[in-house]
Amino acid sequence: MNFARFPNTKVSSMQRHIRTTMMALTLFVSSAPVMAQAPAFNDAQRRAIGDIIKEYLVKNPEVLSEAMAELEKRQKDAERDARLKITQDKNGPLYASKHDINVGNIGGDVTVVEFFDYNCGFCKRGMADLQKLIGEDKNLRVVAKDFPVLGQGSVEAATVAVALKQQLPAEKLWAFHTKLLSARGSVGRQQALDAAREQGADMARLARDIESAEVRGAIEQNILHADSLGISGTPTYIIGDEMVVGAVGFADLKARVDNVRKCGKAAC
Repeated sequence: MNFARFPNTKVSSMQRHIRTTMMALTLFVSSAPVMAQAPAFNDAQRRAIGDIIKEYLVKNPEVLSEAMAELEKRQKDAERDARLKITQDKNGPLYASKHDINVGNIGGDVTVVEFFDYNCGFCKRGMADLQKLIGEDKNLRVVAKDFPVLGQGSVEAATVAVALKQQLPAEKLWAFHTKLLSARGSVGRQQALDAAREQGADMARLARDIESAEVRGAIEQNILHADSLGISGTPTYIIGDEMVVGAVGFADLKARVDNVRKCGKAAC
């Protein structure tokens, strides 16, 4: 798996602006009825048409702004529809993968899904909020999904964690999980193996499972889900139909869970 594309992947505001402007110009040109229905043009005619479009845009630059606004709206609508298709499938892999940690009330009426990285400082901070939420809300289910975006150590720890899920019960997996997220300093393969040993893992079996295609596929599936949902960092929570980015705190998480019960959405 190539995880190198995740850390430090940033697009500048200028690059985004140029890209959006070009896409908007394409939208403007391709949506013009005359152009769409016109027959093939010779070179001179194409140059003349280009000059007309250029002159029009120079004299009416607000057209580009309108096209950009429409393009952004269409993109956001498409992203929302794609996200809803995933988050509303309660029997789909976002909620029902056997490679995730499931804690709390497995049959609870609200599920919080967290995409996390064992080397994410904000995930470490948010762990206390999740533990408190699980302790106070007896009808809540939490699904923790490995999403290693912070380098090779994160990939190694996630690989051990996913392999461990094939042999340990939920309570021991949660103990392993909280152990790694409370660790100081960087977490990698050795720290994950030590934590697994503490929980009584069969280390020979774990070594075999770490190398399995199933474990690699499980992590790849989480990454594909994150891509589909537009997730680029950790922690990111899925609550109802909403993505909540960052360690927002216990009160914020609780309010969103309460809203799902009240109106079916994280924000009523």
